Amino acid sequence: MLRQGLFSCFFLLSLSATAQTKWNARYQQYIDQYKDIAIEQMKRWKIPASITLAQGIFESGAGQSWLTLQSNNHFGIKCHGWTGRSVYKDDDARNECFRAYDSAFDSFEDHSRFLASGQRYRSLFSLKTTDYKGWARGLKAAGYATNPQYANKLIDIIQLYRLYELDTARGYDKFMSSHARDHGVNGQPLHPIKMYNKNYFIYARRGDTFRSIGEEIGISYKKIARYNERDRHDPLEEGEVVWLKKKQKRAPKDYKGHLHYVKRGESMYFIAQKYGIRLKSLYKMNHLGPDDDIMVGQGLRLR
Repeated sequence: MLRQGLFSCFFLLSLSATAQTKWNARYQQYIDQYKDIAIEQMKRWKIPASITLAQGIFESGAGQSWLTLQSNNHFGIKCHGWTGRSVYKDDDARNECFRAYDSAFDSFEDHSRFLASGQRYRSLFSLKTTDYKGWARGLKAAGYATNPQYANKLIDIIQLYRLYELDTARGYDKFMSSHARDHGVNGQPLHPIKMYNKNYFIYARRGDTFRSIGEEIGISYKKIARYNERDRHDPLEEGEVVWLKKKQKRAPKDYKGHLHYVKRGESMYFIAQKYGIRLKSLYKMNHLGPDDDIMVGQGLRLR
């Protein structure tokens, strides 16, 4: 497996040090983006979702390693008889062969198949999917990685981010999982999907339209426009928030008792999009109507 020398310094070397391990927003974003694929894989292959995600985070540097960015290889799996596309990188030896995939989903699927078909990992499948510690130690004992602290590092990640909760999940968001199966549109990479206020969103890129986003995500572009309270033919500006499901009526609970103070250039629509709130609800909470003007410095309730 690909060794993450610099990455490993982020984690302490013993289980007792878990509480000291620092939370990292990049790792949480990786979890939010791929947890539904991990759960889907668990349902199909009986591999704990927590283990799949912890390995993905560790092996790929939370999706930021050269290997992952160049080949969608999230688990550092080398060629080993692989007949598909490949890339080469120095690891234990110079210019080693690593598997390359068309999408993140393909990498997660091949990781599951790699473990399920490997004789050395067979004993792991007699463990319960809730036994993440047994899986982590079993992977290390079976030779998945050469790092002597590999099992402890996986367990640290799982405990810090409470990934073990995913191992008892009864279902998963098929929308997020199916998005990861796609390879992009017209050769362009997929938009990273982010989560906020119990919803999913992306940032529009230059040239995006509701139609092009709909084709990528697999949702009717008319619905996406409606979720964002826009006409389906409206142009999109680079950096604009585009919600992928119907917005909430209120901001998250963290904003209870807090106000948003209007800044120069902000509109009610801009504020509603920022917090993932329906525009009609934002007006209603503040006893305003579409014809009312807002002023710089004015405080607006968000829930």
